[in-house]
Amino acid sequence: MITRLDFIGIPSQDADRARTFYRRALGLRPDEHAEYEQWAGDTCFGIWEPEKVGMPFVAQRGNPWALGCDDVAATRAELEAKGVKFAGDTLDTGVCHMAFFSDPDGNDLMLHHRYAPLPERQ
Repeated sequence: MITRLDFIGIPSQDADRARTFYRRALGLRPDEHAEYEQWAGDTCFGIWEPEKVGMPFVAQRGNPWALGCDDVAATRAELEAKGVKFAGDTLDTGVCHMAFFSDPDGNDLMLHHRYAPLPERQ
């Protein structure tokens, strides 16, 4: 059975631009062995260009990847200072904060921080 998520594939039309965004803007840790892979904790973000392998480029839309951070407001302000545009206000669900944005290829992302446990189900 499935035991883990090995990596997230980031579709791009310009891998160098995407790598710059994920490393410089978001601060993901470069992989020392792979030119287009970077890490957030134990999750690898592998950039690839679908059109170079005969597949159409399709941005990941509608189900943003949740990028965990300690302080959504502070991280959002830092990213906005780097030119990242957010969609709407930061959302407070009662258990977490979320702020939505996209990478340069249009892949949907969100900043996320859970500040309270989920309510118990009855």
